[in-house]
This record gives sequence, structure tokens and C-alpha cells, in this order.
Amino acid sequence: MTPTLIGLLMFAGMLLLMAVRVPIAAAMFIPGALGYMAISGDVAMLNLLKGSAVARLTVYELSVIPLFLLMGQFATQGGLSRDLFRAAAAFVGHIRGGLAMAAIMSAAAFGAVCGSSVATSATITQVAYPEMKANGYHGRLSTATLAVGGTLGILIPPSVPLVVYAILTEQNIAKLFAAAMVPGILAMLGYLVVVALYCRVRPEFATPTAPVAWADRGKALVAIWPIVGIFVIVFGGIYGGIFSPTEGAAIGALLTFAVGLARRELGPAGIKRALVASAETSAMVFMIFLGADMMNASLALTEMPARIADWVTHLPISPLLVVSTVLVLYVVLGCVMDELSMLLLTIPVIFPAIMGLELWGLEKDMKAIWFGILVLMTVGIGLIAPPVGLNVYVVNNLARDVPMGETYKGVFPFLAWDALRVMLLLFFPAISLWLVTVLFK
Repeated sequence: MTPTLIGLLMFAGMLLLMAVRVPIAAAMFIPGALGYMAISGDVAMLNLLKGSAVARLTVYELSVIPLFLLMGQFATQGGLSRDLFRAAAAFVGHIRGGLAMAAIMSAAAFGAVCGSSVATSATITQVAYPEMKANGYHGRLSTATLAVGGTLGILIPPSVPLVVYAILTEQNIAKLFAAAMVPGILAMLGYLVVVALYCRVRPEFATPTAPVAWADRGKALVAIWPIVGIFVIVFGGIYGGIFSPTEGAAIGALLTFAVGLARRELGPAGIKRALVASAETSAMVFMIFLGADMMNASLALTEMPARIADWVTHLPISPLLVVSTVLVLYVVLGCVMDELSMLLLTIPVIFPAIMGLELWGLEKDMKAIWFGILVLMTVGIGLIAPPVGLNVYVVNNLARDVPMGETYKGVFPFLAWDALRVMLLLFFPAISLWLVTVLFK
């Protein structure tokens, strides 16, 4: 049996295991281990296992993941999401569709201290959906807005998938965070425009609320100063060279913990929930890392990544068409895989091929950053696109009175903006690279 055939059988086995709902880490590890044994023997496979887990889990850069997750959990348990939504609603709730806009704005702000799309969707839904329902908002608009807003949790830094991409491609985490800032804000503004147009076409879907007095608006702004302060301290410190991203994540977790205690929102039960949730999510992420490492080690033996890179670089088609095809692949994979699994499995294979292409005359490191942002945007589409948009499932699990089909109907206008935004980033790299050039001259 040739190594190429073994590699193809490994992929088929992985997809089969996913189809029967085997956990994603095991679905990658088992075919990878069997493939490695078929090529190099069981002794070589055991020797690999002896050191691979230690080598992966002792990577210093990985410590940023549980720290950012912990910061997000402390923010959730500390009630910061509620204040964010109330502040946004105080300013825009009185216009048609204002509460939906407030949900998107608060999701973007919460994403700046969370880093997880699913956590952002779940947290903002618990706060915003009861308000939207009480004010007569249609379930289709409400749940679609909340699912889409949750994607901002990974588009606006900190972003756990972006950290994973940085580690896999050996790129600077701070530069990737900077590159994601403008596209993330662009995504939020576009979603606000979509809500406004949606409500113009279907005004019965959203009833304006009574205007809030300016004094109450001021109080709402005062309530969110801790979040603004944490964001400024963490990212100001990172880009000011005061501390590394890992140190910034640790400081951010400590500050959100302190704010939760000071507000008397974070009690012993909340602290326990935050620690347990962070530990569970971190364990899941690291197990996926180990499964992907096993699969990628086996693929390296088959020489498939090198062959694919060589094949792609010699294709008689435009390099932009190659990149576009890869992005479509990510949308398709989003139907069956979560974002971390997609990155861990595909980046070691696809990244060398992309780096071998001539794209807009970009230098190698800028090309890697630009491609990383494109991948991040496309992964966000997979979180809301049918038939298996993870954010849609999370929101509908909390808003059980709205059929999932209604949510998917509401998501389509937002997907149109997502597609346009990816095209803008594809053809205008300066959108994502401008801030990098400003901060890292």
C-alpha cells in the first residue's frame, strides 16, 4: 500500500468517525496512529507518542489560551455582559431594530475580553433575548442577530482560533491581533447596517423602545468603564511592549476577577463555574491539539503536504483563485467540524502551499498574517451557515420557542455581508494589514 493511499484512507477514516459522532480529538488521533503504524511500524509510533504530548503541552505560547478563556469566564460570571447590553440599548434601543443592534454591539465589546464565539453567543443571548422578546421582536430577527453577533467573539481580539493559527504558522500573536482589529470592526458595522435594512424591509419584526433619558445613559456608560479599562490595559500593554500576549492575558484574567469581586457579582459559586468551564474548554482544546498532531505527523510521513504544496504552486491558474478555493473549502468543512479542529488539521497542509504563491507582492510574514485573517473570517461564516452552524445551535438551545429553521432564514442576509466582506479582504489586503504596519514599523 502506497503512502498516498494510506493518507487518503486516514482522511476517509477520520470523516467516518466524525459522522458517527466520535469526539473530534479521537477522530483525528485514531486514523493518524493507525496510519503511522502502517508506514513506520508500532515501535516507531510508540516512540512518537512518548514525547509528542510533552512536546506539545509544554509550548509556552499555548498558555495564552486558558488565560484568555479564564478572562472571558470571569467576565461572564461577573455580569459584565449585562452592563454592556444595557449601555448599548440605552443609546440605540429607541430606533427600529435598536435592541438587535445593541446585541451586536455588546457582543463585539464582550468579544474583546472573551475570545470565544460560542461563549459570546451564549452569554449575550441570556442577557439580550429576554429583552428583545419582551419588546415584541420577531424570533427570526432576534436569534439570527444573536448567533451572528457571537461570531464577533473570535473576530475581535483576543481570539483563540487566531492564537492557534499563530502557533501553527509561527507568527507573531500581537501582529495577528492587530490585523484582526479593523476587519472585526468592519464586520460589526456591516451587521448593524444589515439589521437596519432588515427592519426597513420588515418593520413589523422590531418595535422601537422608549427613549432613555441622558442621565440614565450616562449611568449606563459609567457601568461599563471596567471593560474599557481592561481592554486598554491589556492591549495597550501588549502593543506598547510592556508585556507579552501571555502576560497580557494573565493580567486581563486578574483584572476581570478583581472587577467581578468589587461589583459583588462574582461569588464562590461563580468563581467555581469560571474555573471549571475554563479547565474543561482548555482540556478539550489541548486534546484536539494532540489528535491533530498525531494526524499531521502521519501525513508528513506520506509526504502529502509537500506534494500538495508543489502541485498547487504549479497549477496554471490564478493564485487568487487558489486562495478562493481554499476559503470555500473552509466554509464546507465548517458544516462538519469546529473552528479549532479545522485549523489544526488543515493549516499544516495548506499553509506551505499558500506561502509558495505570489500574492499581491506581499512579503512572507505579511502574506501569512493576511491569509490568517481571511481564514478567521471564513471560519466565522462556518459558525452560522447551515446545516450545522454551531452558534445557531447554541442560541436556539437558549431560545427554545424559536424554530431553528426561522433562525437560519434570518441568518442569510448576514451571510451575504460576510461573503462581501471576505471578498473585500481578499482583494484589498491593506484592510487587514494597515494597522500592523502602523503599530509594527
